Amino acid sequence: MLEKLLQRAKDNPSLLSSPLTTIATYPTNGSSSVSARDMQNSSNVLDNKLANESPTTLCGESFNDTRLYIQDRPRQEWANLSTIYFVTPTYPRREQVPELTRLAYTLLHVPRLHWIVANDHNACNPYLDTLLNRFGIPYTHLASPMPQRFHKAESKPRGVANRRAAMQWLRQHNITTGVLYFGDDDNTYDLKLFSEIRDTKHVSMFPVGLIANYGISGPVVCKGKVIGFLDSWVAGRRWPVDMAGFAVSLSYMAEHPNASMPYKPGYEEDYFLRSIGLTLDMIEPKGSNCTEILVWHTQTKNHERTMVKLNHEYLDDRSNLGALFKALSDMGVSGASDSEGQKAIISKNGKSKPLGYFLS
Repeated sequence: MLEKLLQRAKDNPSLLSSPLTTIATYPTNGSSSVSARDMQNSSNVLDNKLANESPTTLCGESFNDTRLYIQDRPRQEWANLSTIYFVTPTYPRREQVPELTRLAYTLLHVPRLHWIVANDHNACNPYLDTLLNRFGIPYTHLASPMPQRFHKAESKPRGVANRRAAMQWLRQHNITTGVLYFGDDDNTYDLKLFSEIRDTKHVSMFPVGLIANYGISGPVVCKGKVIGFLDSWVAGRRWPVDMAGFAVSLSYMAEHPNASMPYKPGYEEDYFLRSIGLTLDMIEPKGSNCTEILVWHTQTKNHERTMVKLNHEYLDDRSNLGALFKALSDMGVSGASDSEGQKAIISKNGKSKPLGYFLS
């Protein structure tokens, strides 16, 4: 049924851009039990055996918080708070390092947080590990590539292998206290979000800004209770929410050892929340009864990695160019080549000069 709905939406794009506001509603008694057929469909889509196709590698980690002060208070003053496990799926691209850096400078203000960065890559990236380590935030760096079978798919399930790897890491470490939150590296986060979700008992939810046609996705709340959802693309989803729009108690998640996420674009959130047995009455609305937007689905336009035509004989220690282009290459931004790309131009007093003029 879900597959037919998704195909119908693809065949008729106007279904996704209807001017009518769509609210997914549920019985007011809080019941949203999952049928046997739903559970069978969930099991088929989640297919935990697929995890064996994409082995995860632990690239580096630190449990030490080296920050002396957080929000102008000594780190020790935050010691009694529960820990937020902030999972960031990422993938190699020109914008990867700047976006992770920007996110890090938000997370530096958040006490009692463990940052799990899962990179969609076959091997560990030493540059990323060095970057993560320098911030002093407790972190785990995983290499968690997407299974090969999805590489040629028209619609790729991006981020799923990463999030599944993070959940597996939590299980392996028997972490059953604290809060799990999936935070993409290109989102924008209000610091209030972290204090709001830290006391999550089951599943907390809140609106996410800049989502699709409505510019918003999130719960509809009446008298302090979630009664439905506002999202411009329902498509049969029981839980039509954005990945950044909920947090899960790890003690509650531990009650559902088979919790997972599907390799099914568009349905990752829905099937994950089904897999933990969520019912409507469990949802804890945050952000002043979901009237505040504490997270925004901002996105950076991706660009292809470029090459600069620059003779390697000039990439020695006579100037900064060798070290600079090595760093750019390590970050996946650009590289130097003897034969490819736009020719490097060095100028002085408004006039271009050959490199030999400066470095002969």
